[in-house]
Amino acid sequence: MNLHGEIIMNELHSCGNRDLLKLHKTAFLCSREIPASVVLKCYDWAIEQRNSGNCVISGFHSKIEKDVFHYLLAGSQPIIMALARGIKNSIEPEIKKAIDDGRLLLVTPFAEDVKQITAATAEIRNRFMIELADEVVIGFASKGGMLESMIANVRDKKILGIKE
Repeated sequence: MNLHGEIIMNELHSCGNRDLLKLHKTAFLCSREIPASVVLKCYDWAIEQRNSGNCVISGFHSKIEKDVFHYLLAGSQPIIMALARGIKNSIEPEIKKAIDDGRLLLVTPFAEDVKQITAATAEIRNRFMIELADEVVIGFASKGGMLESMIANVRDKKILGIKE
């Protein structure tokens, strides 16, 4: 990334179909703590994206993001998984299959030697995803949390929220 936090494409590390980066992409972010009233709405949103064939980019790290990934993986639409660490050598079979099918791309701004996910790497990953995306959907942003302050500073993207 440069001084303004913008992605420098030659710093992007990836595994999978890089052509997915050319598609219209919706980033999905969600705080770890989420009200029960929003959970099903996030699932419905994921199913709608899957059924519409929309490309979703997310870290798929929090519990709700992992659930969204599960719903998306059941479809055939493109998915981009942004990592808050380097790409590992061993990839889970269901992820490997989606990569082999050309519908999943793993991307990260971190080299392979970054093995631990920290609050700092998660924040960099989230900014990286927002930069890559054409629009952003927030499942839920905890009051006073990192996600809330991050999206408050996004100026050039359409940001949508899933309503309680």
